[in-house]
Amino acid sequence: MLIILLILALLIIAVFVFLHLPRFGKLPSGTRLERIKRSNNYRRGQFQNLSETPMMTAKGGMIPVLKQFLFDKKPRVKPVDLIPSMKTNLLNLDPAKDLLLWFGHSSYFIQVDGKKILVDPVFSGAASPVSFNVKAFKGTDIYTTEDIPPIDFLFISHDHWDHLDYKTMIKLKPKIKRIICALGVGEHLVRWGFDTDIINELDWNEEINLGEGFVVNALSARHFAGRGFVRNKSIWTSFVLQTPTMKLFIGGDSGYDTHFANIGKRFGPFDLAILENGQYNENWKYIHMMPGETLQAAKDLKAKRLLPVHNSKFPLSVHPWDEPLRRITELNKNANLNLATPMIGEELRLKDNAQQFSKWWEGVE
Repeated sequence: MLIILLILALLIIAVFVFLHLPRFGKLPSGTRLERIKRSNNYRRGQFQNLSETPMMTAKGGMIPVLKQFLFDKKPRVKPVDLIPSMKTNLLNLDPAKDLLLWFGHSSYFIQVDGKKILVDPVFSGAASPVSFNVKAFKGTDIYTTEDIPPIDFLFISHDHWDHLDYKTMIKLKPKIKRIICALGVGEHLVRWGFDTDIINELDWNEEINLGEGFVVNALSARHFAGRGFVRNKSIWTSFVLQTPTMKLFIGGDSGYDTHFANIGKRFGPFDLAILENGQYNENWKYIHMMPGETLQAAKDLKAKRLLPVHNSKFPLSVHPWDEPLRRITELNKNANLNLATPMIGEELRLKDNAQQFSKWWEGVE
């Protein structure tokens, strides 16, 4: 019995030490926590969605979901072949070009009106606190932090592992001039050594003028946050980025709801909406959109063009890896939106709405 108790004590200590590693960040405290408590979106000790949002819709809660992950057959969740990609030299870009480069999942680089912008970068090869779990598909991790030029504006939509990566942030630190992030996320960044003077944390419906014609509005999303067992101590957000010549919607993660139509009425139309399309499941349909809902959200936003992301890099659901792009392109035959589907690293020309893309996922096993 004494040996069993000793083993349990050691396990508890090991878990405690692991959960306090720098990669987990830090919960808000001090003046940041006081600001959070004053937020209209913070109630009953945590941030809340605008609509009631059950995490799981499956009967029995997490048990059937875990069973599906652990025991159900999952055909082609991970590709056997290399996923096609191309390498664009970001360090030697023509500064006059207005473009977007997608790195897979929800990470992308934007160069527009003379500014270089990075969104939710994950370059460590895994969307997890440990490197052997939720690993990037073969061929998707061709970009590293060394390929990234100095960044004028870094956007962080929320603190989940597939959007905020500790190793990536540490390596990018010298290149980041200014950070725009969801309220509460700044606590992680300060623990990781970022200067508080460059961190701009926004709650929903807050605006920041970045100068030179760049204005950002943080707006609602339908999701959740947290890097450990404690949830929703920081908020999850979408962003409207107004540049001197364009208006972009940076969607982050969100389930479908009326907030898209409200944002469209208030800020639309958008030259480009970047919306999640992938890692969905009927069991958590309120926190991630299904492909048809992504198309509807783009319509609600009055988007002239749609870039579907949150796919093709990490296995965070049980659908086939290529299903999100297959389904949304098929459904778009009726929706008839301007759908942009570049491969990883392929230039999306922001001011060329006639640009066409191949169905690069076809034929990949």
